[in-house]
Amino acid sequence: MKTELVQTLTETFEGHAQKTEQGVEYWLARDLQHLLSYTEWRNFGAVLSKAKTACYLSDHPVTDHFVDVNKTIAMPKGAQKEVDDLMLTRYACYLIAQNGDPKKLPIAFAQTYFAVQTRKAELIAQRLLEAERIAARKKLSQTEKDLSAVIFERTGGNQDFAFIRSKGDHALFGKSTQAMKAQWQVPDSRPLADFAPTIILKAKDFAAEITIFNARPHQLGTEVAISSEHVTNNKAVRDTLLQRGIRPESLPVAEDVKKVERRLTTEEKKALKKPDALDS
Repeated sequence: MKTELVQTLTETFEGHAQKTEQGVEYWLARDLQHLLSYTEWRNFGAVLSKAKTACYLSDHPVTDHFVDVNKTIAMPKGAQKEVDDLMLTRYACYLIAQNGDPKKLPIAFAQTYFAVQTRKAELIAQRLLEAERIAARKKLSQTEKDLSAVIFERTGGNQDFAFIRSKGDHALFGKSTQAMKAQWQVPDSRPLADFAPTIILKAKDFAAEITIFNARPHQLGTEVAISSEHVTNNKAVRDTLLQRGIRPESLPVAEDVKKVERRLTTEEKKALKKPDALDS
């Protein structure tokens, strides 16, 4: 496919057919019908039906991707007529293209275009989730440093911090830190939190924040008192998670957060790297 044609089709799909409402992009089915060279709405309707079935079989809510709407079209002598139409997500367009005739050039283009764009959206979503987990891990590290400082301030030493954190883990998971490390196959030299999913990082952070908040006004001045407070807070967080159907000790291990961070850093450097100047 010639470069000029690819550029023209891209501009048509993005600049003319693509619409945005409240920050959400969509395409109208009747616009897509013409872009894909279907002259009859009836024939295009058969493709729409197959795409909806594919959406359902992929466990995606059909009504989230194919939204019924009405469209007003111009008729002869200035008259207007309302016709049925559909607002389509990028994923819906991808499914429609996949169920079209690839011998038609616009459909062949659309199959590749929407496949690539859908994959890009998935990669962006995954990257955002990974960035959120990295941020949660850093936040927990800072909160635990603050808790260690509070322990030192209240007891005159912070040698009990690891013990207190371990008791908090037992309250949150219902089993010891070492038992969770064995379950998640975490190396002995690494913190359990480096392999915890985001929800657990935030849960541990919240419990630690409450312990810090209550330590001073409640005059918690011993390891026993602070440890008891921390256990209570972790149990409360665990109870909340269980009430919402989340069992901390049953969650799968997450990828090493340091490995994720290195990968994102490398990707950012590649993205920011300027292309080498052309040799003269």
